[in-house]
Amino acid sequence: MTNLQMVDLTTQYKKIKKEMDTAILDVIQSGKYINGEAVQEFTFELAEYTGAYYVIPCANGTDALQISLMALNLLPGDEVIVPAFTYAATAEAIALLRLTPVLVDVDPLTFTIDIEKIEEAISSKTRAIIPVHLFGQCADMEPLLSIAKNYGIAVIEDNAQSIGSVYTFSDGTTKQAGTMGEVGTLSFFPSKNLGCYGDGGAILTNNEELAQKLKMIASHGQIHKYIHEIVGCNSRLDTLQAAILKIKLPYLNQYIEARRKVAQSYTIGLKRLTDLIQLPSVRENSSHVYHQYTLKIKGNNRDKLQKYLAEKNIPTMVYYPLPLHKQPAFSNILRKGGELSESVKLCESVLSLPIHTEMESEQLLYIIEQIANYG
Repeated sequence: MTNLQMVDLTTQYKKIKKEMDTAILDVIQSGKYINGEAVQEFTFELAEYTGAYYVIPCANGTDALQISLMALNLLPGDEVIVPAFTYAATAEAIALLRLTPVLVDVDPLTFTIDIEKIEEAISSKTRAIIPVHLFGQCADMEPLLSIAKNYGIAVIEDNAQSIGSVYTFSDGTTKQAGTMGEVGTLSFFPSKNLGCYGDGGAILTNNEELAQKLKMIASHGQIHKYIHEIVGCNSRLDTLQAAILKIKLPYLNQYIEARRKVAQSYTIGLKRLTDLIQLPSVRENSSHVYHQYTLKIKGNNRDKLQKYLAEKNIPTMVYYPLPLHKQPAFSNILRKGGELSESVKLCESVLSLPIHTEMESEQLLYIIEQIANYG
């Protein structure tokens, strides 16, 4: 059995080495490292994959969030609703623009924003909401979009972890994660389901006017070179990373299926351990692409189990050890939009197991066996 890793990017690369090396070498030989042909080609293919009308590439997922907020013309002090249980970048982009993060609790089963808690968090200053499609599945977007429409609030989907997840509306129509609100944001961090070999990101929208503004902001506020219409920033997806993503995009559905098979093996193997763990819950109206396979460990056993598994050379991760309102960076600038008890409980109980496209049956059986032995 090979050594266990949370993500095995090296083996994944080896399987597509020939075409990946050729793509990288082509960029190097072209000398077009910024805005080369691969950037335009990848963004076109990503639009086809997601169904978004417009794709604006950028440097990373955090930039994608910040640029999206900048495009909405928000003013310092305006409020943006976010789930309390998410990565810091979601709130960080808000804080950098001197906006106020307003925290809402999450559903203890799916870990995504609790739709029932949103309205009580809305105030006269609320201008946007950022639902996070966490760990690989969509937040419950249909009622969320209805609330946002009723209150005139913009929706920015934080889709850093769930590209390829599909949401089904009550009328049977389907949409990809990141294409339902005004804007959707993507991260291509290497460990993501669609990851490059460095940093990268993109912004999705179906609004032509908004797309033009997002593109301007990402390019120093300019449409024409050296003519700066608005204040922007410098956030580009470089040609090398675009070329890498262009090779990997056709494999994305295959990668998703591989992750689903790993998740299925875990679920079958661990379902009997109900006294120790709660398995991930999949929303009925959203597919799951399993960026993470995250358990809830019962009875204050999380840290003990993590230590035990480490002794068995099984890596695990806690995503996330602190809710946003307990992070020192945000404690004095946020507003709580109600009780956040479920977010606190999750931070004390969640544990993510290794999951990636290259996992072997022997590895999965070993992990399941060791967890069962602990239980």
